[in-house]
This record gives sequence, C-alpha cells and structure tokens, in this order.
Amino acid sequence: MAFDEYPYDIRVTWTGDLGTGTSAHAAYSRDHEVRAARPPPLAGSADTGTFRGDRARWNPEQLLTAAVAQAHLLWYLHLCAAHGVTVLSYEDRATGVLTEGGEADHFREVVLRPRVVVADSQTLAQAHDLHEQALEQSFAVHSVRFPVRVEPHVTSRPGATA
Repeated sequence: MAFDEYPYDIRVTWTGDLGTGTSAHAAYSRDHEVRAARPPPLAGSADTGTFRGDRARWNPEQLLTAAVAQAHLLWYLHLCAAHGVTVLSYEDRATGVLTEGGEADHFREVVLRPRVVVADSQTLAQAHDLHEQALEQSFAVHSVRFPVRVEPHVTSRPGATA
C-alpha cells in the first residue's frame, strides 16, 4: 500500500541573545520566531516562571494544545458538513495539562471544551456525537502520547426547528 506524505516545513529562529549568548542560564532570553513559507511569523518563548519565558509570546505547550484543538475543530466541521449538520458557531476553551516533577515531565492530557451552535435543533444529538468521531479521525490526536478528551456543549440557535 502506498502512503501519501505531506511535509510541513517550519523554521525556528532564536532571537533571544542579550549580548552574551548562553553564557549563563539567566543570561539569555527564550524568545524565538516560528516561520513557515507564507503565514506571518509567530512570536514564541518558553513558559513563564521556572522556564524563564515571556508571557506575551506563545510557548510550545500552548502551541501543542492549540494544534490539538485546531485539528479537532477542522475534523468536526468537515464531519458536520458531510452529515448535514449546519454549524453556526464554534468556540473551544481547550486546556493542556503538563505534569512536572516526575522522572519524565510530560503532558498529562488535553481537554477540549467546544461550545457549538447548530442551525437545526433536530441535529443536536448528531452534532454532539460527531465530536467523538472527530477525535477518532484527528491526525494530531493520533500523533500525541497523552489522552485527549472532548466535553462538548451543543445548542441550537433560538427559534430553530424543534
């Protein structure tokens, strides 16, 4: 069986030399830029606190959580369109949980909490169920070593058919 491959070329450039490079742990900034061929650069850093990052910039843990949430959104919208469910709005408040202090620090889980509004109240149950199917289809979910849970809240627009 032949497999298709899709490369995603990313360039990460450290921009945090404060004049003495990495001469000491506190002597440099964790700032960097993430670039791809067409989108604008993304300002990155480490997480704040222990990791000495800049909270005004994206950190890898936020980006990993965002990637999982984005992948779920895109699969969910595709599945809804394919099954005749009209989504009017979608907002996710995703949370990634990093566990630190053991032998190997790691993500414990990502929880997706999408709030979805559909056009037709008759599709509420199907719209809810399609979240599980989206998890099963997601490339990002299949690529991580931690569990991803989804806790959807699906409603229909006011005045939708009952």
